[in-house]
Amino acid sequence: MEADLPENTWPTPALLWSPQGTEAGRPRPPRYDAFIAYCATHCAESLAQHAGPAPWSVEAIHRWSISDLGSFWGAVADFFEVQWTQKPISIVEPGPTFYQTHWFRGGQLSYAAQVMAQKTDQRPALVALEENGTERVISWDALEQAAGRWQAKLRAAGVTHGDRVVAMARNTPETIAAFLAVNGLGAIWSSCAPEFGAEAIVDRCAQIEPKVFLYAPEYPYNGKVFDLKTKAQQVIASLDTLAMSAPLDASIWEEIEPAPPLSCLAVDADHPIWILYSSGTTGKPKAIVHRTAGMVVEHYKALGIHQDVQTGDGYFWYSTTGWMMWNYALSSLLLGATLYLYDGAPTYPDSGILWRWAARHGVDHFGAGAPFYGHAVQQIDPLSGQSWSALKTLGATGAPLSAGVFEALHQRHPQAQIISLSGGTDVCTAFVGGHPRKPVYAGYLQAPSLGADVQSWSPKGRPLTGTLGELVIAQPMPCMPVSFWQDKEFSRYHDSYFDRFPGVWCHGDWIRIDPPYGLQITGRSDATLNRQGVRIGTAEIYQALEDLPWIQDTLVLDLEDPSGKGPSMMPLFVVTNTLNADRIQEIKDQLRRRCSPRHVPDRIFWVRDIPYTLSGKKLEVPLKKWLMGVSKHQAMTVDALRNPSALDDFEQLIPQIERFFTQT
Repeated sequence: MEADLPENTWPTPALLWSPQGTEAGRPRPPRYDAFIAYCATHCAESLAQHAGPAPWSVEAIHRWSISDLGSFWGAVADFFEVQWTQKPISIVEPGPTFYQTHWFRGGQLSYAAQVMAQKTDQRPALVALEENGTERVISWDALEQAAGRWQAKLRAAGVTHGDRVVAMARNTPETIAAFLAVNGLGAIWSSCAPEFGAEAIVDRCAQIEPKVFLYAPEYPYNGKVFDLKTKAQQVIASLDTLAMSAPLDASIWEEIEPAPPLSCLAVDADHPIWILYSSGTTGKPKAIVHRTAGMVVEHYKALGIHQDVQTGDGYFWYSTTGWMMWNYALSSLLLGATLYLYDGAPTYPDSGILWRWAARHGVDHFGAGAPFYGHAVQQIDPLSGQSWSALKTLGATGAPLSAGVFEALHQRHPQAQIISLSGGTDVCTAFVGGHPRKPVYAGYLQAPSLGADVQSWSPKGRPLTGTLGELVIAQPMPCMPVSFWQDKEFSRYHDSYFDRFPGVWCHGDWIRIDPPYGLQITGRSDATLNRQGVRIGTAEIYQALEDLPWIQDTLVLDLEDPSGKGPSMMPLFVVTNTLNADRIQEIKDQLRRRCSPRHVPDRIFWVRDIPYTLSGKKLEVPLKKWLMGVSKHQAMTVDALRNPSALDDFEQLIPQIERFFTQT
């Protein structure tokens, strides 16, 4: 093992779920089986060459998917019957770099048309719940009509192919209708969550020069209703390219005039479908441009094959419009699912609200950020005795899901497949996640996604198995960004992913590949702790401390000596009611026993709260920069935090951190 790699300290995981044990309880076999049968007929020669003789194992199919990119991605598009108005002349044309690879050249299609092809009167398109208890069921007809009305308003403002429409939007049906209208015109969608500060919204939106700004007039959270009209006016005053601004409110459903038909303009495969943004915690957010064909085909694969979303399923993922999971969940409509939306705090008026709502409706797929589950398993029974036999998958992303949370969720929902995903805004999907034909082990993601050449590399670029390394993707994928906005020379794109290992996408996560069990993501590699030459993933410490019930939350950093002469400092910040000498010793003993002496922090500090980004990730790297001397507003965009007041306690601790280095 190379000296600067993390130690292999993982216990043998518990087997929680097996596909063979669930066949009797599922009305339909997984769509994965039908896809493999399709490929056996239509891709037989390619499979024989790259996967070996039939029957093909899960590993063999994955090997084929990354060895013959054209055959695999073409099969996905054909299997899901992508409605090309003009068929591509090629599936993939490799370029000298990943971002110069051409996907589906010559193809034309419409995302909105793909969605509306699922229109039916047999089930609703949307079911939406608001924090105040208001529930709405939106039919496919009503959704199409509302989108048509929005389209007429946008046309009147001069919106056309390629224009940008940005929204400060709630997770409501109005936003879905507005998106379909924008997409049907060939315009480009971009959204921010309503809790973003005005400065954070302008930092994102201004750089893409929008023609239209749509905004929610208010939004509910934790029993309060926040007025957004003043913030909206601040944003409007800062965007000098606008031709129109309008509220995203319920009046769109109430108009008496007949709705004009919804247009669904076909666009080129590379035409941007939406622009997402990096977190904005380390500087100006990157405007990440995603191609239409890449999102359509990738989401068919990710949702349809890996998560087994089938026609008529109910799909829910708790998200805001500022997180890529909103876009990801939206694509469940491509598969004929009913999309469930919730707008408000996920634990108001109590932590069981989402569980009971989803169980009452028989939702098949339930998802949320990993921290949500950590709080949920502390509750005695979030369902209050309700049964939920329809639940097929429990999805989690945004942070590692610990083995203890895996086991607690499995005990409550033994029939459900726990699908922990890891990917990001950069690709609007997951590189690793669930697989309907592989077992689930506590604390492990099941498998790399089909078409994703996921590898773990040492600092010297050597592939690793069984120990932590850098997560790299060794083959291009159609979901990788077509560009960053205004990055004409691809310099920011290159520096973001290809600077660490030239020619290979480096994602910035630590990954451990352990073939018998699956994969583990243990945190950001750029937030990694370096203890005497051994690298430690922050998630190892977080997971070890979850067993101490009196700890509510933690954050750990590795701070280098500013002088460069002394050792680094590893402070641990703990949210708890009481932190005394006995409990500090209990923390140290727990980390020494569960992990190693290297995992024991140099200092343990009490804080009232841990700062999080709006997408639910702990603020590790920007906080490290700030505590090491970078000014607060250079290290992070405070408006892009979910709870900026959490920074107050950290600011008070800066003198103590400085004294550590002067005294050692």
